[in-house]
Amino acid sequence: MRTRLLLAIALILLPAAATAEVGTKLLASGFDEPIWAESPSGLPESLWVVEKPGTIQILDLASGQRTRFLDIKERITVRMNEQGLLGMAFSKDYLSSGRFYVYYTNTKGDSEIVRFQAHGDNKKQCNPSSGELLLTIPQNARNHNGGWLGFGPDGHLYISVGDGGKGFDPEDHGQDLSTHLGKILRIDVSGDSGYSIPTDNPFIDTPEALPEIFAYGLRNPWRCSWDSVTSNFYIADVGQTKHEEINCTSHDDSRGANFGWRLREGFAQTPRKNIGGDKPAKAIEPVYTYEHASGDFNGVSVTGGYVYRGAIKSLQGQYFFADYANPRIWSFQVIDGKAENLQDWTDRLKPSQGKLNRIASFGQTDDGELLIISLGGDLFKIVDEP
Repeated sequence: MRTRLLLAIALILLPAAATAEVGTKLLASGFDEPIWAESPSGLPESLWVVEKPGTIQILDLASGQRTRFLDIKERITVRMNEQGLLGMAFSKDYLSSGRFYVYYTNTKGDSEIVRFQAHGDNKKQCNPSSGELLLTIPQNARNHNGGWLGFGPDGHLYISVGDGGKGFDPEDHGQDLSTHLGKILRIDVSGDSGYSIPTDNPFIDTPEALPEIFAYGLRNPWRCSWDSVTSNFYIADVGQTKHEEINCTSHDDSRGANFGWRLREGFAQTPRKNIGGDKPAKAIEPVYTYEHASGDFNGVSVTGGYVYRGAIKSLQGQYFFADYANPRIWSFQVIDGKAENLQDWTDRLKPSQGKLNRIASFGQTDDGELLIISLGGDLFKIVDEP
């Protein structure tokens, strides 16, 4: 009897010890259309939360207290869902320099990249008058603004810009190197003011091409990220009528890369007469696509995320992403240039508090843990739940 009892206990306990379960923890709620969140290096106890109407709040993760960091609503237009204060990036030396960068659509609807200077203890205060306009990108429509900013492994600032809006990119901005639209830009912001062009930008010596361009052929790159271990570059690009896509390249392969839009949507020709075509020479194919539908592995508007590099061993190396309209969360691993081990995390990450829908962004803490940001106002963290 005693032997059978011990065996039964062992059978119950072994799977639990061998299998890590994960879930979500609600960090805070009630934000005004949060669209991005991150902690600068060295301040893991605080989270800067970007709100699309034009404000940034600091959330104290221990107490839950919030303080207003920046309010630039008067500079911003939000006449359409894809406009507003869309992105933020901290300088690597933020605690000493106080420098950070934002991307927003101004009152005319054009995109602006602005550098601000924070001050005070732990650089938790910022005067709006400290802003320095670095770059203005004219927009001919109210959608497809991109809006991501991030520092790459080379220390330069990268910027994602959509194709300018309207269906099927009628002016073919994606393939036109004389416009910033439909591109990934790369600039050097290490100087005291303004910016310079990195000397190895791919089109710096190409006639009529804008020197800030790093990669092109994108429709609406909505959230990009660098893997902190491999330096691979992930770009989630929102599709037109058929497919959503995620691109993944090495840093070297992304320099000068053509991702195919408007000729291509995913792995196929764009399904419209006189627009779709063969893959351009040396174009980069997506690492993963999914079709427009409402199934478990479908959606209509991809939200890019991050490769997980936190403390949960079972999640190491998995790239997490979601769909904004069909609120599902997935992951895959890039192995030998291919997306492998696709998983659906939607049910496992369903929160006991708050609503995990309208997933506008993912975020990453200073120690590699993953945040999920709902435009409805809730912020979540993926946690280990044994």
